[in-house]
Amino acid sequence: MPGENLTRAEASERAAIVDVQSYEVDLDLTTGATTFASTTVVRFTATEGASTFVDLVAPTVREVVLNGRSLDPAQVFADSRIALDGLAAENELRVVADCAYTNTGEGLHRFVDPVDGEVYLYTQFEVPDSRRVFAVFEQPDLKATFAFTVTAPAAWQVVSNQPTPEPESLGTTADPTGTGAGDVEVARWAFEPTPRISSYITALVAGPYVVERSELTSSDGRTIPLGVFCRASLADHMDADYVFDKTREGFAFFESAFEHPYPFDKYDQLFVPEYNMGAMENAGCVTFTETYVFRSKVTDAVKERRVVTILHELAHMWFGDLVTMKWWNDLWLNESFAEYASTLATAEATEWREAWTTFAAMEKSWAYRQDQLPSTHPIVATINDLEDVFVNFDGITYAKGASVLKQLVAWVGKEQFLAGVAAYFRKHAWGNTELRDLLVELEATSGRDLGAWSALWLETAGVNTLRPEFDLDAHGRFTTFSVVQTAPADHPTLRPHRLGIGFYDLVDGVLTRVHRVEVDVDGPRTEIPELLGLDRPQLVLLNDDDLAYAKIRLDPASLQVATEHLADLADPLARSLVWGSAWDATRDGETPASDYVRLVLGNIARETESTTIRTTLNQLALATKTYVAPERRVETLAHVGDVLWSLAQEAAAGSDLQFQLVKFFAHLASTPAHGEALRSLLDGSAALDGLEIDTDLRWEILEGLVLLDLADDAEIEATLAADSTATGQQSAARARATVPTAEAKREAFDRLVGSDDAPNAIVRATTLGFQHVNDPESLAPLVGAYFDALLPLWDQRSYHIAEALVTGLYPAPLASTVLRDATQEWLDANADAAPALRRLVVENLAGVERALAAQAADA
Repeated sequence: MPGENLTRAEASERAAIVDVQSYEVDLDLTTGATTFASTTVVRFTATEGASTFVDLVAPTVREVVLNGRSLDPAQVFADSRIALDGLAAENELRVVADCAYTNTGEGLHRFVDPVDGEVYLYTQFEVPDSRRVFAVFEQPDLKATFAFTVTAPAAWQVVSNQPTPEPESLGTTADPTGTGAGDVEVARWAFEPTPRISSYITALVAGPYVVERSELTSSDGRTIPLGVFCRASLADHMDADYVFDKTREGFAFFESAFEHPYPFDKYDQLFVPEYNMGAMENAGCVTFTETYVFRSKVTDAVKERRVVTILHELAHMWFGDLVTMKWWNDLWLNESFAEYASTLATAEATEWREAWTTFAAMEKSWAYRQDQLPSTHPIVATINDLEDVFVNFDGITYAKGASVLKQLVAWVGKEQFLAGVAAYFRKHAWGNTELRDLLVELEATSGRDLGAWSALWLETAGVNTLRPEFDLDAHGRFTTFSVVQTAPADHPTLRPHRLGIGFYDLVDGVLTRVHRVEVDVDGPRTEIPELLGLDRPQLVLLNDDDLAYAKIRLDPASLQVATEHLADLADPLARSLVWGSAWDATRDGETPASDYVRLVLGNIARETESTTIRTTLNQLALATKTYVAPERRVETLAHVGDVLWSLAQEAAAGSDLQFQLVKFFAHLASTPAHGEALRSLLDGSAALDGLEIDTDLRWEILEGLVLLDLADDAEIEATLAADSTATGQQSAARARATVPTAEAKREAFDRLVGSDDAPNAIVRATTLGFQHVNDPESLAPLVGAYFDALLPLWDQRSYHIAEALVTGLYPAPLASTVLRDATQEWLDANADAAPALRRLVVENLAGVERALAAQAADA
């Protein structure tokens, strides 16, 4: 990670010395293709005579002036810090620097559109990357106002946290962006200061973006301008009206639920290229991945996820932007709250009424997976420094935290929870807080003591497993009924759970809920007297309605009914819980992977929820290629492909199910017959009614043919020529890395390891193709090269790139004892490697060990 690694102790010490009032940041984006000019004036008070530092990552610092005293940059600037000695009570610091554009999605990212040669810029500052653009006290509790002034081509859109002012013309400049464009008119935009916010949610987006505008009326009567932006070459695909509709629904929901009007002056949503994440909650200036601009057909799962993401970022305007964590150990609360609130809003304020089913299928499955890794950690993680923050952007921070908040809401009551949140916003607006500040308000509105709850749920790691145990009399009625709770040996905490228990019977061929109780479960065994004397149903489902965060198991009779009648289960959330239980048992090596394959193939065609379909088919792919016993893998993979193709042909024309089945058939194709089917889809000789082979699906089918060695580089090049876009370039990179030979895998590996030129999106696409194999032995020759490359990659690449390479170039599909042993040897030999790097390697190893255990169970 370039730059000094700020520790929590240093941040605490600096916050005790410094209180920041304002920043004036002047950026000149007309100085060429590699760097831009940055001038920062910071005004702050300090302990008189004290020393501290300000953060800056820049290739050149030209000027440092503290309180009128010029400092020698060569003396005071080193390792991304400018030393400040002899501070006054009132201080003004001026820093002039040349800062660098990036192609890694960090700092100020620069992208040149291959379609039209236009330059697009955007910032991404979380966690410590505003220091790549201006001199800053880079920590969330040193809030200040920020006034940006930007010089750029006059034809550009220039967007920041405050409403965009009228620009001042500065005349023409020769080739200001280094693209050979000749003389271009340039202008200066002087933005009004922001409210007091943290540096990581400031933003700048600039370029010839196309914008559509609208507005809404806030609950306090203000008119809030709205904007939706994307690149010109994608503008025909931007459905801005739908984005505006979801934004209005979210505004109305959150302003009512939080009892607080929207805190900023405008709300722009910008879809930007080569983005590392889904989105970022910059105040009033939210950036999104442009994969949410749908140039081809996408699944309903992706459409719904876009809505959840829109509402997630909107929730952050209150929780995160208006009220901000003091230090990064409360990052989980920031993200978990937004994830919970956005799912609630999606389910209650939009047409996506089954959002909690989606949450169970996707978020919770992610959380359970992360929580069973050796690297799992308490939700309230120990964040000693910035590297710890990067590592903890994970399934615990987002998905487990949100799941536990859902459990908390069930425990204290939804009305009481939202009332506590509203009180929290009233008390702490524009300030910084810690977890305890929120719990105080929730205790006041609910009357519950949350100290014990917080200790058990937030300060310990691991996931519990819940099982029903019962006895029946001669008439099939319950004489005993208990919920048994267990915990893994390395994380032995047992926790209190608020959960539903549902009884399901077949009624006219439909597995329907006939009874439900909601109970508190605690300790190793909890008796449920409410169920005594009732008839045993065909299916007993623990955690009905998915209130609790816990893995569940079905009793043997219920498991048999669920396996035979999963598709007959009426409620989509209940189905998702059964799907999840079956997958957990497979991952844990309790049931053979081959049984899971049969369950999916026998029931997936009647699943109605898009995200459940997508999650389940992804799990089917992992089970087939990695968990099934190696001696049966080729046969099983061929069978899975056969059935997916058959189901695709039988699916309703134009349906989401048909679309997903074709996509996964292309991904899992393994036989010459599969290749013939894919080729027939491409050439139209075997068209499926209602299925359009559009640009993106064509790439996916082509990748399937490449995987089978039935398409060559010439066909990849021809397809790229027809789709000479950034997405086309990424798809071509992925397809080339999919070529199923050891030589092609080596070439893809060397391309990424030997050069740092590829932008982040190409790196990610290449690693996806690298790991796409039917014969994992093509990766075996690269095991040694992978481990040799780890330390240099970590030292020399930015965090996001290094992480993508450490996980994406790991030959995980091998899932062999050889790979397991080589991974353990590297860990043993590199005990002093960076903790963040070791964690990624430990997680890679855990995946192999789980696969080996599953293979043994399947054998």
